[in-house]
Amino acid sequence: MEWGLLSVSIGILLVTLIAYGNLTARIRGIERKLNALLRHHGVDPTQGLPLSDRVKQLAADPARKIEAIKVYREETGAGLAEAKEAVELFINSR
Repeated sequence: MEWGLLSVSIGILLVTLIAYGNLTARIRGIERKLNALLRHHGVDPTQGLPLSDRVKQLAADPARKIEAIKVYREETGAGLAEAKEAVELFINSR
């Protein structure tokens, strides 16, 4: 009984890993196509989304940098590292 349960568990794990691998491959393919479309329309896919006036206003005050990052994340759905990089790039370019 124990060996049967163990073999079923291993089988489920293998199926899950294979499905995950297929999913990540599909996501990479979608990202490549999206980047190609962006480049075709003159948008650099390596650059982040533009900063809104609200984010720029917050980022102009060094004491409100964290708040600017938070607002950028709320507006764009970006991750923490991407938002921090975008806000710091704006601050350093001034």
